[in-house]
Amino acid sequence: MKHCYFVLLLLGSLAWGQNQNLKELNYNEFLGYVKKYHPLVKSAQLEINMAQANLMMARGGFDPKIEADFDQKQFKGKDYYSVFNSSFKIPTWYGIEVKAGFDNSEGIFVNPENALPNNGLTSLGITVPVGQGLFINQRMADLRKAKIQIQLSQAERKLQAIEVLYNASLAYFNWKRNHSEVQLYSTYLNNAKLRYKGIKTLINNGDKPAIDSVEAGIVVKTRQWNLEESKLKLAKSKLDLSNYLWLDKNIPLELQDDVLPENKLEQTISATLKINQLITDTISIENHPKINSLENKLAILEVDRKLKANSLLPKMDVGYHYLSEPNYWNDTNFNNYKIGVNFKFPLFLRKERGSLQLAKFKIQDTQFSLNLERVQLKNKINAQQTEIKSIEKQLQLLSSLVAGNSQMLQSEERLFSLGESSIFLLNSRENNLVSIQLTQLGLENRFLNSNAELFKIMANPD
Repeated sequence: MKHCYFVLLLLGSLAWGQNQNLKELNYNEFLGYVKKYHPLVKSAQLEINMAQANLMMARGGFDPKIEADFDQKQFKGKDYYSVFNSSFKIPTWYGIEVKAGFDNSEGIFVNPENALPNNGLTSLGITVPVGQGLFINQRMADLRKAKIQIQLSQAERKLQAIEVLYNASLAYFNWKRNHSEVQLYSTYLNNAKLRYKGIKTLINNGDKPAIDSVEAGIVVKTRQWNLEESKLKLAKSKLDLSNYLWLDKNIPLELQDDVLPENKLEQTISATLKINQLITDTISIENHPKINSLENKLAILEVDRKLKANSLLPKMDVGYHYLSEPNYWNDTNFNNYKIGVNFKFPLFLRKERGSLQLAKFKIQDTQFSLNLERVQLKNKINAQQTEIKSIEKQLQLLSSLVAGNSQMLQSEERLFSLGESSIFLLNSRENNLVSIQLTQLGLENRFLNSNAELFKIMANPD
């Protein structure tokens, strides 16, 4: 009968890891769904689209413009005046504006200033900013910043997408860990039930004291409680993982009970995240999205600084317009013209100088952040590389500990079947094995999280 009990223990151990018609959602496939369909990843792409729209708006500042103004007055049958002014303006890059116009006026009460030849008057001229606005102005600054903003948005898109992928990875790893715990406790619950049944048989035959059934029953109830607790954690982790599962047209998915995580993920995660060489090699951070983001912010602030510095110059616009009647263009006379000069300059420049100082301070602050970010990134990468290597060594040690404790449990089971051990020692051996296997699952989860952390630090979701 003792040997019969030993066979029951072996049958219980063979039940480990049996799956019936279950599907596997591997990690690489899961990340593919997140990258392609998750709303926050799509939202990150909108940042680039909005930057492109801003660039189009900035370029609109250089669009040619047609203007027309017509004003007429009639009273008691008299044509007081009829004034028509039209123009075609072409803004250019360096603040220079080319303008062509046609004006016409008639009536008995036309302002002498607006009196024109019967056929009207055409003009062609240019306005040049001599001081402020020649080398940089608001239109030029807006366009330059809009171009830089596209590069900034590309870096921000990567940072936003990597955050979603990192959180999705943590949810996947947590699901995998909880699934493994449910399998672990299910196996040991089956073993505890078989042991309890075997001990009751031995007690009925007078080979064991009745108290052994109490202790074996306690183990069964403990394993049942462990299993229920792990099932609860698994159910919550499934719901958490479902937050990252979407299909096209923003259709959410729910993880089904017959879906399993990838079994040997520890062996493939570095290849999936494309961090094989990052774990051991020295890594350059000059193309890192955070560095690119801060550098582009610096470039935008530099454009603002130049614009503020330009405001210290006097504002003076000089314009020249050649005038001619419409049918006299074949015979040009440059003595017919209109010129104008506009000048403006504040005496103390306190507003302009203060604005320039603020722009310089912002640049200094961002430069400090850039220098700090470079140091922090290097230290984070080195720390993460060290952590991954250390965990790999710990996993090897834990694997040997699990193997040793498994061997000790099997030996204790053989001694128990021969009547040379007690249920207390057998449970103690099993508890040690369960504890070390749970530690192993926790360390495997930490190893996966560490790889995902390095992936997040490098911020290369593509």
